[in-house]
Amino acid sequence: MADITRRLGWRHLRGAPTAHIRHHRGGKLLHDGPGLSFWFRALTAALSEVPVDDRELAMTFHARTSDFQDVTVQSTVTYRISDPALAAARLDFSVDPDTGAWRGTPLEQLGTLLTETAQQHALDVLARTSLSAALVDGVTAVRERVAAGLAAEPRLPATGIEVVAVRVVALRPEPEVERALRTPAREQIQQEADRATYERRAVAVERERTIAENELASQIELARREEQLVEQRGTNARREAEEHAAADAVRAGAEAARSVKLAEAEAARSVKLGEAEATRSLKLAEAEAARSVQLARAEAEGVREVGTARAQAQEAWLRVHADVDVATLHALTGTRLAENLPHIDSVTISPDVLTGLLARLGTPRDPA
Repeated sequence: MADITRRLGWRHLRGAPTAHIRHHRGGKLLHDGPGLSFWFRALTAALSEVPVDDRELAMTFHARTSDFQDVTVQSTVTYRISDPALAAARLDFSVDPDTGAWRGTPLEQLGTLLTETAQQHALDVLARTSLSAALVDGVTAVRERVAAGLAAEPRLPATGIEVVAVRVVALRPEPEVERALRTPAREQIQQEADRATYERRAVAVERERTIAENELASQIELARREEQLVEQRGTNARREAEEHAAADAVRAGAEAARSVKLAEAEAARSVKLGEAEATRSLKLAEAEAARSVQLARAEAEGVREVGTARAQAQEAWLRVHADVDVATLHALTGTRLAENLPHIDSVTISPDVLTGLLARLGTPRDPA
């Protein structure tokens, strides 16, 4: 649809690149071409818009085969308007100068023309074809016949229409007939499936039998080998026991010989140790006796010398103090006694003792 704009009594039309615009005024063609843009007056202008792009027309129609079976044909026709001037002259492509919309339905007229023409050629083919043949080769036959019929149709070029391609999408019988036709094929497929299932089961049973036989043979072989293994283990155990017995006998003889040798060596060593111990004890006793005699002599000599020294010291002390008076001896005795007394840090004198001392000091001494 063209884009029309209003401005103060004038109209401006702007067409699409895929739309062929024809502008007449007073019976004269002023503008003619795709994608035009121009100003015009609505009262004096006659406008036509013809689409020149490729268009798809889907069509579905029913036909009857030679064996009186109804079928449905689904097809698509691609066409375009190759001569816009001729199409605008044969069909009403005029547009409203105010809205840009078509006044009529030109595309519907083209669709009806193409559908009826294609249907006529398809019916001619299917009317001479049985249902089974139509289902097998009907699509190709209908497509070729419809394409050839549309190309040879004189009205299409006279209207400026060019058919680009024809496609037949499907050709299907009535649902009941289709189900009936599917039944034998489905049964055959089911039979094939059942036969395949039975064969697969038979193969599985055969394989299971083979596996069972193999397992049984394996068990028999395993039992035979286990018997051989038991016999071989008994032989090995017997040989091992014999070897152990022989080794024990050899080990016992060696142990006895080694024990005898050890006993002899221990006896000889004991004899030698006894002799050495007796000799050493004798020498130690002699040395101890000699040392005891020497110590006794030394102690006796020391005691004698100490006693002599003490006697001489006492004699000298008595000799020195023989002529000293008694008071001096008392003083010396007190001094010697004081030297031998323990150290006294402090002396506590009670009042009674102090009173007695003071009383004695205050009493006059007797001159006698």
